[in-house]
Amino acid sequence: MNGHATGTFDITGWTELATEEKEGATFGRNHIAKTFEGDLVGTSTTEILTVVTPGGPAAYVGVEHFEGTLHGRKGTFVLQHSAGSHDGEQWMKWQIVPTSGTGELAGLTGEGTIRVEDGHHYLLDYTLPDA
Repeated sequence: MNGHATGTFDITGWTELATEEKEGATFGRNHIAKTFEGDLVGTSTTEILTVVTPGGPAAYVGVEHFEGTLHGRKGTFVLQHSAGSHDGEQWMKWQIVPTSGTGELAGLTGEGTIRVEDGHHYLLDYTLPDA
């Protein structure tokens, strides 16, 4: 089954775990909690590594563990994040970590994007074995 999921999420927690100042950049490690609405309903925890330059946020990578439902199917899965910005333009991508799906989400694969405009919005295109 091929699917398309959209919705929003809220950041409900942000804990700075570590920072390191380097010449021209500050590196950080953060723990984030989120709640999701829309086609994904549930919660997640995320660990991200960030880099900020004198020009502002520059990039991050991370892994996120989601627990909840996707179009009503219950389980968990892991997302791999990559994001960056340049000259005021942002890009943020997700990829479902293959073999990370559990429960009714076992076998889930796919990728998507995050858009920050009047809140946080997600788009996820996925493939899931038929029930």
